[in-house]
Amino acid sequence: MEIEQRVYELVKKIPRGKVSTYGEIARALGNKKLARVVGQILKRNQDPEKIPCYRVVRSDGKIGGYSLGIRRKIKLLKKDGIKIENGRIKEFEKFFYKFK
Repeated sequence: MEIEQRVYELVKKIPRGKVSTYGEIARALGNKKLARVVGQILKRNQDPEKIPCYRVVRSDGKIGGYSLGIRRKIKLLKKDGIKIENGRIKEFEKFFYKFK
């Protein structure tokens, strides 16, 4: 399986009401140094309805980018029940999803 498909499969596993990070996805792939690659792959996501890349945020809890715009990302995260304050996930540890 190509790395793109592996990234998309991992992102699909992030449950509603949780977020994960580029670094956590890279770790789940077996190489934490791939965090930037994960970001580039998600930037090219052609199906954000099926692959909820809006649930992937920065490791410092900041929202990060989104191809459909930051406002849309914040709206989707809030709809999932994620608390956001000043462009950052509030109580980040509570909402963080770690892959097994």
